[in-house]
Amino acid sequence: MNLRQPRRAAALAIALARCAFRYWFLSLRGPLPLEKRALWLQSAARGVLDSLDIRVSVEGALPGYGLVVSNHLSYLDIVIFAAVAPCFFVAKREVKRWPFFGSAALAGGTIFLDRSSLASANAAADEIAARLTLSIPVLLFPEGTSSDGSTVLPFHSRLFLPAVQQAAPVTAAAIRYIPEEGVEERAFCWYGDAGFPGHLWKVLDSAGFSVQLRFGALCLYSDARYAAAQARSEITSMRTEGRPAHSSRLGPCDTQPSGCITAY
Repeated sequence: MNLRQPRRAAALAIALARCAFRYWFLSLRGPLPLEKRALWLQSAARGVLDSLDIRVSVEGALPGYGLVVSNHLSYLDIVIFAAVAPCFFVAKREVKRWPFFGSAALAGGTIFLDRSSLASANAAADEIAARLTLSIPVLLFPEGTSSDGSTVLPFHSRLFLPAVQQAAPVTAAAIRYIPEEGVEERAFCWYGDAGFPGHLWKVLDSAGFSVQLRFGALCLYSDARYAAAQARSEITSMRTEGRPAHSSRLGPCDTQPSGCITAY
């Protein structure tokens, strides 16, 4: 009899209960500031990853501020990035309806937007601009949806604009799932019409699952479209070449000095 699923399901339930209690306890004295909400989300995400036996390795320096942009494979990406470093996420409004993950995202200070609404996108951009003044990075998935990992989808550039206007650094990050031998990455990606419960049950039953995160250099851009194109190219390179596109935070960002300079 396979006890992996019920064991992990029980561990996940305990982890979720603990983080809910901790948020309630921290809120007893009043609403939590944004920074403390991000730190709470980091603690909660680490408990969730432990319960799911998901292992994470990180290459490159973790950005402490600015805008971080990444490819998107699953709702698990949010848990993984949050566990590695405190950050504010930008997510579609549908995430609010996800079991627990939606409530946790809201409590953690996630910026929600309706991708079909220009007014919502503008409001999200204004909120991103405000968050970029804090000492915690904003994390964006510019593809706008998750994929099966076979390619990095085109990036939407609109939400790069706050970073360009405020001269805030942009850091490209590549996420890659590494299942046990003989299993493809797409087996753990959540995309298309796949249901949430079925996918989570598959994760609970997985024999082996690790994640590799790679962070590039901090870059300053003068154009949002160029920033989106460069970030997508860098992320594609980090995923396909098997190593970070930049070995140092101080390395050159691209071949067009007018478009990007390295942030020191």
